[in-house]
Amino acid sequence: MARGPEKWLSLIGFILFCLKTVVSAKRAPEIPTIDQAYSKISNSITVEWATVPGATSYLLTAEDGDTVIETMVANSPGTVTGLKAATLYQITIRSISAAGRSQASPPKQAKTVLAAPILEASSPNPDSILVQWEAVYLAIGFSVSIMQANGLGRIWKENTTNTSLTFSNLDAGTLYTIKAYAWNANGIPGDDSTCNQRTSPHAPANIQVSFDSGALKASVSWTPTEGAFNYTVMALSDSSELSCSTSVSSCSIPSLQCGTQYLISVLASNDAGFSKSSSTVNLKTVACAPGRVTIQEDPPGHLSVAWSSVDLGDYYVAFVKSDDGLEVHCNTSLTQCNFLSECGFTYFISVFAYNKAGQSPLGDVFNYTTAPCCPSDINPVLVSSDRVEIVWSPVRGAELYETKAVAGHNVVECNDTATACTLSALECDTKYNVTVYSFSEVRGSNMSCTSHLITTGPCSPEIRNISKDAFSTINVRWRATNDDATYTVTAQGEKGVYRCSSKGEGCTMGGLPCGSVFSVTAVAETEVGRSLPSYSMPLETVPCCPDGLTITQVTQSVINVSWSFETVGQTYVIVLESHIGQSKCHTHQSHCLLGCITCGVNYTVALKAISASGLTSDCAYQSYFSSACCPLGVKLYRLGPNGIRIYWQVSRGSANYSTDLYGSKGIFTCAPRAGLSFCDITEIRCGDVYTVMVSPVGETGLKLTFCPKKIYSVTCSGSTLGMMIYRGKSDAE
Repeated sequence: MARGPEKWLSLIGFILFCLKTVVSAKRAPEIPTIDQAYSKISNSITVEWATVPGATSYLLTAEDGDTVIETMVANSPGTVTGLKAATLYQITIRSISAAGRSQASPPKQAKTVLAAPILEASSPNPDSILVQWEAVYLAIGFSVSIMQANGLGRIWKENTTNTSLTFSNLDAGTLYTIKAYAWNANGIPGDDSTCNQRTSPHAPANIQVSFDSGALKASVSWTPTEGAFNYTVMALSDSSELSCSTSVSSCSIPSLQCGTQYLISVLASNDAGFSKSSSTVNLKTVACAPGRVTIQEDPPGHLSVAWSSVDLGDYYVAFVKSDDGLEVHCNTSLTQCNFLSECGFTYFISVFAYNKAGQSPLGDVFNYTTAPCCPSDINPVLVSSDRVEIVWSPVRGAELYETKAVAGHNVVECNDTATACTLSALECDTKYNVTVYSFSEVRGSNMSCTSHLITTGPCSPEIRNISKDAFSTINVRWRATNDDATYTVTAQGEKGVYRCSSKGEGCTMGGLPCGSVFSVTAVAETEVGRSLPSYSMPLETVPCCPDGLTITQVTQSVINVSWSFETVGQTYVIVLESHIGQSKCHTHQSHCLLGCITCGVNYTVALKAISASGLTSDCAYQSYFSSACCPLGVKLYRLGPNGIRIYWQVSRGSANYSTDLYGSKGIFTCAPRAGLSFCDITEIRCGDVYTVMVSPVGETGLKLTFCPKKIYSVTCSGSTLGMMIYRGKSDAE
């Protein structure tokens, strides 16, 4: 029992030890102590402190009464950034571990240094740099230093209370580094700022100018200047200003004006600006081409060329080149030259002025064309009675040819650049004086050319009328206007060509086929040639009659008349006429159905062919006898046990008949003798139904099939002689 309490006491002690360990492990870290806080940059303060055991990071806090800025750092020293320049801040620090963060340390005050001045530098002269800046808050002075950017040479340092400073006696075209900072009333320096500035270059020296008279271009060169990035060459005259830029020591200025004096200067430049202008060089360009050039040919064969004087021109040269390649020139200090010329040539004339700089630019090139010569080997070719084609060889200097044909007061002209001309609208059967003049726009026509006499072809006749006589002979008459001409009339159609000729005013043609259309023209012919055809006149012959008619009896009162034809567009009128009446049909086809035909009557047949233009031909044919009439009152009588008599009544006229009896046992046919109206059929069987048709037979022996059929029933009972057989329905019923 005594050991029981001891065990419990040991267990409680162990538990208390464990709890103490756990509580001590979760306790926040200690509060750090700031050793010092200071500012070297205007937007930050650096803090130093002793390390706190167990702390994994620290929280720095800076307060200025308006804002609070916190920064997390890993260890000492730590820096708070994003602060305002020249401002007093309360600085605290907290240590942080996994158990939490400590309380803030006792505050420590620190003030940020002055802001750096914002520098602006420029180089007003090649040996100086001007540095400017705006005032800095709480600054009472500034320190500015300058040295070459490459680190060579001395360092200039100046203190000032102003906001600008000029450094002199510097090297031209050299890059300098400038550094400046401000200090406060306690002499504490603030942030510094740095900038680079290059001094402007010296003006280029040893300017050399050369002139290209052909291209009107000046090439300028010079000695390079230290620190120059680019050069600008200026060419100034009283009326213009030209320039070119380059990074090397030479440059060309194009497009200079002729007859002009220029002052050439060169400027060097870099990122600091331009140098002063170099000393100028005087340049005189070539003279301009002479203007107001006039050319005269007086007298013919002599050319006089004159022009106006130009500035800077010492003397002149005039060139005259003909279109065959020959060139001559004259050299003079005056303003006129004279040359020999030939007719039919084009001369190209140019004038140049010269001075020490060279030849003037090419001015206007003038051309002068002398009067062209007359065409030779003219060959007039007769084309027709109202046209003449003239052909000739080209002549020198001619730009255009003018052809004239004159007959009394009648004048016809033709202008063309080609060496051929067709004179149209001439009078037929007329003598013309034809002349070809050569022409140039500058000199006009050469009016000394000779003429040629030609006669046009005969006039076309005018057909007055075309008539036909009773024998189908064609008479053609025309109006004759030519002397001693032979006239030929031609009728041309699909079925052939027919002609007649005469020296008078008419001729006759025969044998033209029917149903044809012809185009009739007339031409006149003389020793000179043939005229154009006259205007054509149409000629239509009467339509042709069909070779024959075919008449087919369709029904007892309807016939079909057919024929053959070759001409499309004709119409036909068919007339069948007898003492009883008339049947008529008008059609454009090759057949026609005519109704109301009376059977057993003789008809006269007439056909009229009508062309599309209304011409008609009356065609007569042989008469037509219509088919015999179908018999009436067809009846059947028994003739013993196997015989039947078929009886009918003749309606009109006399005709032969044929009888057909159709039954299931066969077909039975009989033909009575002429003049009889009955027919007997034997060897038939009773007890059958028969179809009976009695048909007239035509003259050709063809049996007509359009007569009605009747149905009869032949029984096997009753009397066997003379009994009328029962009649059933006919096929018409």
